[in-house]
Amino acid sequence: GFQKASALMLLGDKISAKEAEKLGMVYKVFSSEEFEAEVQVLAECLAQMPTKALGMTKRLLNESMSNDLRSQLELEAKYQIEAAQSDDYKEGVAAFVEKRKPNFKGK
Repeated sequence: GFQKASALMLLGDKISAKEAEKLGMVYKVFSSEEFEAEVQVLAECLAQMPTKALGMTKRLLNESMSNDLRSQLELEAKYQIEAAQSDDYKEGVAAFVEKRKPNFKGK
């Protein structure tokens, strides 16, 4: 993980996309022919999710790299409260209770 990534950055070694995928440096690899269609599938999947919560999760992951434990836990608590008050949270709970697919709005 970290050591391999550090060596690649410091030494300038080149690796293939498949090798980067194998090392966990990239999420997925597609051929040039598949790329546009696969990006569209991923974008559609993300768009149907609670995008506000996804944004919070991304911020939490990014902040965790530099925050101390106390700061990170405080930020997570803040975001949990904010997420629990969101329209998407209410929609998710309602959809679960009603056994239907949620219709998230990013709010």
